[in-house]
Amino acid sequence: MTSFEIALSAIGILLGLLALRIPVGVAMLLVGMGGYAALSGFDPLLNYAKTAPYYRFSTYDLSVIPMFLLMSQFATKAGLSAALFTSANAYLGHRKGGVAMAAVGGCAGFGAICGSSLATAATMAQVALPELERYKYSGALATGALAAGGTLGILIPPSVVLVIFAIAVEANIVTMFQAAFIPGLLAAAGYLLTIAIYVRIKPEAGPVGPKADKAARRRALVETWPVIVIFTVVIGGIYLGVFTPTEGAAFGALGTGIIAVWRGGLRWDGFLECIKGTASATAMIFLILLGADFFNAFLGLSRMPLELAQVIGESGLAPMAILMIMLLLYLLLGCVMDSLAMILLTVPIFWPIIAGLDFGMPEDDLKMWFGIIVLIVVEVGLITPPVGLNVFVINSMSKTVKLKETFIGVLPFLASDFVRVGLLILFPGLTLWLPQLLK
Repeated sequence: MTSFEIALSAIGILLGLLALRIPVGVAMLLVGMGGYAALSGFDPLLNYAKTAPYYRFSTYDLSVIPMFLLMSQFATKAGLSAALFTSANAYLGHRKGGVAMAAVGGCAGFGAICGSSLATAATMAQVALPELERYKYSGALATGALAAGGTLGILIPPSVVLVIFAIAVEANIVTMFQAAFIPGLLAAAGYLLTIAIYVRIKPEAGPVGPKADKAARRRALVETWPVIVIFTVVIGGIYLGVFTPTEGAAFGALGTGIIAVWRGGLRWDGFLECIKGTASATAMIFLILLGADFFNAFLGLSRMPLELAQVIGESGLAPMAILMIMLLLYLLLGCVMDSLAMILLTVPIFWPIIAGLDFGMPEDDLKMWFGIIVLIVVEVGLITPPVGLNVFVINSMSKTVKLKETFIGVLPFLASDFVRVGLLILFPGLTLWLPQLLK
């Protein structure tokens, strides 16, 4: 077999292992080590294994991951999700579908200090689901809005998956965060518009709630000051170059922890729980990174990405057609894989292909534009039938809504996502304007 054929076979084996529910980090590590040994021999594999983990995990940029994860843990203990939902509900709850809009608004706010889609969805569901049920919202709209709103955690900075993408393509993390800001706002606005249209077609799905007076609105808004301060200081500091991403994340974790203690939500047992949760999530991510490192080294030896890029470049297909094929593959992979695994498995193959095509922009801009589009499509995979992790998380937290209803409920939000992807493809300036402004 040629090295190219070995690489194709290895990808098939990897997908088979994933279908058997082998953890993605373990599967990538086993296939990567096996492929490396098949191409170079066992002794070169041992030599690579002797140094690769150290060089991978000693990368300074990776230190941002546990800091953002710890900030997310502290934010949950501080009860900030409840404050965000209460504030949004005070301003929107009296409108048709307003409580569902408040849930999406709360997800957007919590995503700004969380960085994880599943964590955002699960945390906001604990707060918003009882209120949605109390006001007799339809099960489809209630769970669909929360499942879709949770995906904002992966796009609105800080985003752990966006950090991983930036490291994978050697992009600047700060400019990637900047590039994600406007698409993140578009996502939140698109979901709010979707709810508004939904309840006009089905008024009974989103009843009107009571209207809060001005005093209640002011009190609810004041309760969100920790989120506003943390987001402004951390993300604003990163955008303006005051902090590196790691310094900003560390400052955010410290500030969020202090607020959690001050609000009474964090005691010693809770602190240890946050540390353990952060350690567990970090270990999972780092295992996937290690497996991806060996798998990517094997792909590099096989020269498969370069040969594939050359074949596609000579195929005569338009660059946009090739991009559309890749995005379709992401949607299909989203049915069986989580977002981090998709990024680490596909980017080493797809990025050389994209970099070799003419999209009419410099490579640094191309990294930002392609990265944000990929991130959005990966996020769509989290709510795409028949397997959407966010859908299962939200549905498992509702005792009365059937899984079929939740999948029906996310369909209008999927339509909003497809419109947003189309806009970002047609108008790259939506992604690139802010990074270029802040240069």
